[in-house]
Amino acid sequence: MLFLGNNWGSSRARITMKLALLPLLALYLGFISGEASRNVSSRPAVVNIGAVFTFNSTIGRAAKVAINAAMDDVNADSSVLQGTKLAITMQDSNCNGFLGIVEALQFMEVDIIAIVGPQCSTIAHILCHVGNELQVPMLSFAATDPSLSSLQFPFFVRTTQSDAFQMAAIAEMLEYYQWKQVIAVFFDDDYGRNGIAALGDELAERRCRISYKAALPPEATRSDITELLVKVALMESHVIVLHANPTTGLEVLYVAHFLEMMGNGYVWIATDWLASRLDSFAPLAPETMSTMQGVLTLRQHTPDSKRKSALVSKWRMLTKKENSGNFQLNSYGLYAYDTVWMIARAIDAFFNDGGRISFSNDSRLHDVKGGALHLEAMSVFDGGKLLLDEIRKTNFTGITGQVQFDSDGNLIHPAYDIINVVGTGMRTVGYWSNYSGLSVVPPETLYSKPPNHSAANQQLYSVIWPGETTTKPRGWVFPNSGKELRIGVPNRVSYKQFVSKDPVTGTVKGYCIDVFTAAVSLLPYAVPYKLIPFGNGRENPSYAGLANMVASNVFDAAVGDIAIVTNRTKIVDYTQPYIESGLVVLAPVKRHHSNAWAFLQPFTVEMWCVTGLFFLVVGAVVWILEHRINDEFRGPPRKQLATVFWFSFSTLFFAHRENTVSTLGRAVLIIWLFVVLIIQSSYTASLTSILTVQQLSSPIRGIDSLRTTNEPIGFQVGSFAENYMVEELNISRSRLKALGSPEEYARALELGPDNGGVAAVVDERPYIEMFLEANCKFSIIGSEFTKSGWGFIFPRDSPLAVDLSTAILSLSENGDLQRIHDKWLTTGTCSTATDELDSDRLHLNSFWGLFLICGVACFLALFIFFMLMLRQYLQHASEGEAEPSSQGNSRSGRSLHRFLSFVDDKEEDVKNRSKRRQMQKTTDNGTADIES
Repeated sequence: MLFLGNNWGSSRARITMKLALLPLLALYLGFISGEASRNVSSRPAVVNIGAVFTFNSTIGRAAKVAINAAMDDVNADSSVLQGTKLAITMQDSNCNGFLGIVEALQFMEVDIIAIVGPQCSTIAHILCHVGNELQVPMLSFAATDPSLSSLQFPFFVRTTQSDAFQMAAIAEMLEYYQWKQVIAVFFDDDYGRNGIAALGDELAERRCRISYKAALPPEATRSDITELLVKVALMESHVIVLHANPTTGLEVLYVAHFLEMMGNGYVWIATDWLASRLDSFAPLAPETMSTMQGVLTLRQHTPDSKRKSALVSKWRMLTKKENSGNFQLNSYGLYAYDTVWMIARAIDAFFNDGGRISFSNDSRLHDVKGGALHLEAMSVFDGGKLLLDEIRKTNFTGITGQVQFDSDGNLIHPAYDIINVVGTGMRTVGYWSNYSGLSVVPPETLYSKPPNHSAANQQLYSVIWPGETTTKPRGWVFPNSGKELRIGVPNRVSYKQFVSKDPVTGTVKGYCIDVFTAAVSLLPYAVPYKLIPFGNGRENPSYAGLANMVASNVFDAAVGDIAIVTNRTKIVDYTQPYIESGLVVLAPVKRHHSNAWAFLQPFTVEMWCVTGLFFLVVGAVVWILEHRINDEFRGPPRKQLATVFWFSFSTLFFAHRENTVSTLGRAVLIIWLFVVLIIQSSYTASLTSILTVQQLSSPIRGIDSLRTTNEPIGFQVGSFAENYMVEELNISRSRLKALGSPEEYARALELGPDNGGVAAVVDERPYIEMFLEANCKFSIIGSEFTKSGWGFIFPRDSPLAVDLSTAILSLSENGDLQRIHDKWLTTGTCSTATDELDSDRLHLNSFWGLFLICGVACFLALFIFFMLMLRQYLQHASEGEAEPSSQGNSRSGRSLHRFLSFVDDKEEDVKNRSKRRQMQKTTDNGTADIES
């Protein structure tokens, strides 16, 4: 590098003098060294650092004042460097790469140990190589290019937030407002190009994308900007992210306003350059503010604190001291202020850990033969690695908040204010942080709570958008180039009611087409389109192929009877389903005619057996409860048995003549009559259905029974049913037979599997219902075994798919969708035939609760009855004479026999015997007294 002027001469003279004194210095220190060591000190009086940035810029003006203020504050605080003074030499790079290199190399000749800057990302990419070679840390408060990583440039320390976080904030804003496509306008340098690349990565994670990258040359003229924005205005997306520098960014907004791109429907999101400009020079001129109404911009968030307020309050005095003009403090000035404090604290820690400021010649530069470049004059900072480690370990609270680095070399807690430009100023509509995403609460408040990135937790205040509206812009329009949408339509040869091409006129019509045109008519904008038939006209086309053509941009969309299938959703987007669908089984059925034994069909065998058993049980229980007190339940054994049977079965018709007298008997009978009522009503209803409704049967019970056989299965040509049965149901493809029309359906089903036909056909319900209108000898077996619907296909992330889905929902709500269905798809009598071919017989599990109640009632009644009988028997036995002694077994047998006889006796006879026994006892006692 060639250096001209007195600076180079004086620098070379200093170097010569130091080299001459080197031997004396080495002897004085007591060692001999082959290196050319210079300026060795443990804690010198002054520490020199450099600063490279653009003085005459929005960021540089604030940074210059802030750096000098920080240097004064550090030197005034003896506890920081313990007596050592900090000296900062500034160089103006003018954001010029060549000048920046020259000035940085000049710094390396005067033995500085760190550089504040550079400001521009473009210069930083170049100077970082110098910093790596000479081991001089570079602390940049404004180079936000995400590609400036600590891995490639270990001596580059970013003391502000990386644009990777700013782009993440913009991506979350786009996701919050549900915009899927964005146009990026940027200046094609390292700063612009790498920032937009980071935005593309963040959008891809959220299934969004940059639809067009509008790059401008770094020295773009107004004509360049106008030409580019005219192209942007003709594009579909109207969400624009502007990533530029303050001067040229304002020029872009001015041209956009001139081209009427700041009106309704547009969204402009500017990166933090705009907030810096507004913070520094607000209020701007009214004509300037009018060009950016409704724009969203971001500002690096710095929490409020007393130190920040103190710096802001004395800012006007500082600018007067520097004679820098009238401007305010911006966020980059705050980070520049903290950067100086970061260097001061790191230098203090460097000295405390035994670091010394010394420099050595770089042997590789010394060996370079380059004429008058004199690269050997630059030296390597021996303590560079130690100072860099101290900087990386920095941890203090500055005016920008907590100053600390993470493992990737980024400042912790990255956060941004989201600002809406309105009127003559700005209003904050929310915040973003990588801790909790979007919120209306300052990030420092959320750090004390668990992180929450859920969609429900993302919040922003209302925004006034371009055009002075609070309604969220749609964010896209159809291009003004007049290009029609190329819409592929299946050219069907069967079931033409859904969609077909008229062979005479060439027009496309059908149920699906009417739904599409009705939905398009509800859109708030015009949609030019052209329907293009897809297929050879001899057989139904492949719907998977149609979806692939949309995915590959051969068609802009596809409209028709297209099922929503999982595999297709991976490559295209569907609208809201406009008709329900699902795969069903179609099979031939046989009609059942009623026979002589049809009256037995309502109940199963188990139901008949249990019902008959309970008739006998209830009759026996009532007989037991009534036998002792009711003459109608007494008599010879043959008569009593007949009474039990008669009473039991006569309750079926509520025709029993015997009256119940006992309370327990009546309770049991009431419960039983209720059970009989339910059983009789159910039987009557089931028998009526059996005798009046046509019953159908088929050996196939549904898809499960069809899978277990080896019989052939039919499917419609072009349908997804083929791959579904093979891939999901594991049915061999050799069993499947393609059928192209309803006539082929009927013929194959009539032939059957033994005669070259099929056992059943698997197809979607709308087709089968249409088929059944004219074919009543077939029926749907079982129920649907898939649940889906039909929708229209669009490319991935197409905004038109979202709007059409909303229109389809409106058609459903206002009844137009049903009217279109009734127009094309009439329902015949056969299509409503029952899906269940087995008759609905009544099973025991439908009545077990009633039988349980009745059984428990009978048991409780018998238990109470026998307890009462046992008590009466014991009283009766105590009144009688003592039995003669005998063996235990014979005595027990006689007791049981006497108890059963007692129970069998009529209660009135038992009471009479008891009275006679008591009278006999009274008489005997009187006779004994007389004799006595």
